[in-house]
Amino acid sequence: MTKKRGKILWVDDEIQHLKPHILFLEEKGYVLFQANNGQDAIELSKSHVFDLVLLDQSMPGMDGLKTLVELKKIRKSQIIIMITKTEDEWLMDEAINNQIVQFLIKPVNPSQIFMACKQILEKKKLQSQKATSDYLSYFNDVELRVKSELNADEWFSLYNELVEWQIKFDIYKDIGLGNVLFDQMRSCNKEFAHYFLSNYLGWINSSNRPLLPNDIVKKHITPMLEKNEKVCLLVVDCMRLDHYKSMLPLLEPIFDIDLKYVFSLLPTATPYSRNAIFCGMFPNEMVDNYQKQAEDMESEAHSMNQHEKLFLIDQLKRLGYEKKSIHYHKIWAVEEGKKFQNRVSDYAQKDLLAIVVNFVDLLAHKSSQMDILKELVPDELGYRIAVKSWLEQSWLYEVLKYLGNSGWNVVMTSDHGSIRVQNNVMVAADKGASSGLRYKFGRNLNTNQNKALIIKEPNQYKLPSFGYQPSYLIAKDDNYFVYPNDASKYQSKFHNTFQHGGISMEEVIVPLAIMKGHN
Repeated sequence: MTKKRGKILWVDDEIQHLKPHILFLEEKGYVLFQANNGQDAIELSKSHVFDLVLLDQSMPGMDGLKTLVELKKIRKSQIIIMITKTEDEWLMDEAINNQIVQFLIKPVNPSQIFMACKQILEKKKLQSQKATSDYLSYFNDVELRVKSELNADEWFSLYNELVEWQIKFDIYKDIGLGNVLFDQMRSCNKEFAHYFLSNYLGWINSSNRPLLPNDIVKKHITPMLEKNEKVCLLVVDCMRLDHYKSMLPLLEPIFDIDLKYVFSLLPTATPYSRNAIFCGMFPNEMVDNYQKQAEDMESEAHSMNQHEKLFLIDQLKRLGYEKKSIHYHKIWAVEEGKKFQNRVSDYAQKDLLAIVVNFVDLLAHKSSQMDILKELVPDELGYRIAVKSWLEQSWLYEVLKYLGNSGWNVVMTSDHGSIRVQNNVMVAADKGASSGLRYKFGRNLNTNQNKALIIKEPNQYKLPSFGYQPSYLIAKDDNYFVYPNDASKYQSKFHNTFQHGGISMEEVIVPLAIMKGHN
């Protein structure tokens, strides 16, 4: 028995002349309903759900366009192919405005109709089958690659490929491979942690290293300033590579984009990695040179990023660009963003714009505190959708369009990403230890060394000692820290939420997009 491939309504005032076409489609497995006028088509659509409507334009009484409008009233998502004798542009415009999916010009042959139906009704199925086949082949390749000695570029390439698969599975989520990919990411993260920790100490003590946050201004901002080009440094706190890739369809029409990467500093947290971007120093150097910053970080002040403008001014001065004019702006709220948007033409008179945007980070943190956000951002897909929707509707998108159309360079990056935590790890600590879930500092910290990096000598990792030589714990994989007496409370609140501070591809490997506007 031929497999049923879909239910089709064919509307044509000369339907009796189309019997060969209908028989051909039925032989191919489609179920055909027929109507020889618009009114009958409407009545049939009220009592049946059709996968596809083939609609003739030139019918007496109610023509195809009028029928189209009524069919969309019944079912807005109805898929319609219009068949017409004319190629008049006005007709195409009207039909397209009413969301037809395809035009066919009479005369049409049976094979032509079949191919149109197959393309529309089975495109996603065929593509998902291809995606399944390709990924299963890719799966085995990844397992072999991660066991080899990958370098930094190769790890970025691998992570970028895995992100592409994530985004592809967003479209074909029905194929059921999302969990397989999730497990593969976890497996890769174990190997990545080993690679990262085997090389990190060498990198922070050498100029021969992958790009780190404290290198960004020197290596990517000042060369543009040297050529007297306008440049915007845009730091989107907590933006992961998959977030950036989901936003690409919005950015590519505005900019020519060269996508690179940055390895975040340890811990992968704002006081360390974001401050490093602006001051051009490692965290221990930063607190040695800025006493107020040391006090803020030791006491875990409400904000430990109050001095970024000063850091940037001092860094540019050290690099010989103190004469360049800058405007720094940190934006937390929509209202502040809209104010910035209204004044962007004034700010654009400067040589360098530095913008910090906290929305993506706030979304991660607030989702663990608000049930409604937990529902909106339950997993990576929800997070990607939320970030893309935010950008599309935000003041920032309008600012980027202005800068792009004005020929600006935009260096868009982040300080760190985040990971969805799955496993709690018990921690022992003295009173007064820091409160982070993915990293901690304080006296006498200890945990399972297989689950976390335990740092007893902070200076070795270029981390602040704050005068009392604290220990640091930095979580590996998708673990998060809990105290024995609060384990159940922490688990109910933070399990499956997005956190940062630890060692994973999602937190460490962040995008650096060099974007050149079209002027």
